[in-house]
Amino acid sequence: MLWLKGKICFLFSHYVGHSRCPTLTHSDAGDCSVLVLLDLTAAFDTVDHHLLLERLRDWVGLSGSALEWFSSCLSESSFSVAVSKFRSSTTSLTHGVPQGSVLGPLLFLLYLLPLQHILSSFKGTSYHLYAGDIQLYISFKPHEMSKLQLLHSCLDYQNLDGGSFLQLNEDKTEILICAPDKLVPKVRDSLGQLASHTKPSVRNLGMTFDPALTLDSHVSSLVRSSFFHLRNIAKLSPILSRSELETVLHTFISSRLDYCNSLFTCLSRTSLNRLQVVQNACARLLTKSSKHSHITPLLLQLHWLPVNFRVHFKILVLVYRALHGQAPSYIGDLLSPYTPSRSLRSSDQSLLVVQHQAKGQR
Repeated sequence: MLWLKGKICFLFSHYVGHSRCPTLTHSDAGDCSVLVLLDLTAAFDTVDHHLLLERLRDWVGLSGSALEWFSSCLSESSFSVAVSKFRSSTTSLTHGVPQGSVLGPLLFLLYLLPLQHILSSFKGTSYHLYAGDIQLYISFKPHEMSKLQLLHSCLDYQNLDGGSFLQLNEDKTEILICAPDKLVPKVRDSLGQLASHTKPSVRNLGMTFDPALTLDSHVSSLVRSSFFHLRNIAKLSPILSRSELETVLHTFISSRLDYCNSLFTCLSRTSLNRLQVVQNACARLLTKSSKHSHITPLLLQLHWLPVNFRVHFKILVLVYRALHGQAPSYIGDLLSPYTPSRSLRSSDQSLLVVQHQAKGQR
C-alpha cells in the first residue's frame, strides 16, 4: 500500500496493467472498485511437506544441497503432547510450517505458487498475498457491472484450491465497495450472494479502511485503543523508572502511531490533531507535566518528532530506499526520475518527476 494526499490507494505487487495506484486512479475517474479480503482456515498448519518440497523443486527450481536442506528441516520435525507430568509418544510432523519465524510465511507463499498462477489467469482482477491473507481486487466502469462475475469465478473453491488442500473461512470473508454513493446499491446487487459479506469498513493487515478511503475509522480506533493503554500505563507509572516508562510508552503507543504511518499523509488536519493529542499525552506522562504545559518544549526535550513530521520522515525513508534499490521493486516503480530533454545543472541532482495531481489533492 502507498499514499497519496487526500486518498488512500492500494498497491498490489501482482497488479497487471497499472504502474500507479489503481484504486486512486479509478476513484478519480468515477469508476467502481471492489476489494475482497479472504482468510484461510489454519493456513500454516495445512502445508503438506511432500507437496512443498515438490513445489520448491518444480516451481522454484531448487535442487542439490539447497533442496536437501529444506527436506532435512521439514522431515526431521516431530511433536508430542504433554499434560501435567504425562507426555505422549513422539510422532513425525508431516504438515505445517514454523510459525513466528521469517521462514514460515515465506515457505507458505512458495507453497501457494499454484494458487498465484490460478489467480493470475483471471484477467481484469488483481491479487495480493501476505502470509495467510488473500486480497482480491477489481475495478470497472459503472456500465461494466458484468465484470463482477469474474469475482464469482475466481472465488469458486475448486479454482482457489489449486491442489493445496486449502479451506476458506467464509465467516471471515469481507468485501469493501469503493464507488460513488449512488452506485453502491447497484454494485451490491451485482455481487449476488457475495453481497452478504460487504462491510462499511474492513480491517486489512492492521489498518481499517472505509469506502471513502479517508482512514477516519482507523484513526478513531487508534485513538481509542491508545488512550485505553495510556490509562493503564499511568497507573503503573509510580513504580516505573523514567527509562522503563519510556520503553513501555514506545511499545504500546508509539508503535501504534508509527505503524503504516506513511498512509497518514492523506489524513485531514483534524485527524492528525487527534493523533497528536495521543503523543502529547504520552510526553506529559513521561515528563510528569501538567495538561496545561506547552507541548513543544516537552517534545524537544524528549527528541520526539511530532506526528506530522514522523509521517513525512517515514515517506522520505521509503523514497530513499526505493531510489537506492533497498525497497521492493513495486515501490521503486512508483518513482519516475526526472530526465531533462537537454543538459541542465539539475540533471545530476536525482530529482523526481512530480506526478499529475489526483482529484483529492486539488
